[in-house]
Amino acid sequence: MTTTDTATTRRERFEHGLDVLGRIDGEAGRNVLAALSDVSPELAHQVAAWGFGEIYSRPGLAPRDRQLVTLGMLTALGGCEPQLRVHVNAALNVGLTPQQIVEALLHSAVYCGFPRALNATLAAKQVFAERGLLPVLPA
Repeated sequence: MTTTDTATTRRERFEHGLDVLGRIDGEAGRNVLAALSDVSPELAHQVAAWGFGEIYSRPGLAPRDRQLVTLGMLTALGGCEPQLRVHVNAALNVGLTPQQIVEALLHSAVYCGFPRALNATLAAKQVFAERGLLPVLPA
């Protein structure tokens, strides 16, 4: 299903979003939804149905490009390290290498400042360590 298809029910939109979420974020994405289920099931629904079912499934950008944009935006916002870790995992899942992720976060220092780039890079380092991808050497 793409955004041009009509998902007629709330449940269908949610299921489509779960499918996209699973392909991109894997277990990390489902863990986010599970963490929300007892406090804000509606937010969990919207993350899946709208965020992934409608936005992430749009054809205009490849999944790896969407993750680069997402990493940059979360770095710019600051204070989003839990979300950065989820999206670093997603970036790896859709084909970005650790070196490309590190390069994108280095690039963000120019626009976001060193503190935010440092925090984002340390969040990425944690994910790399969990996935057995350290050390990441400069290109």
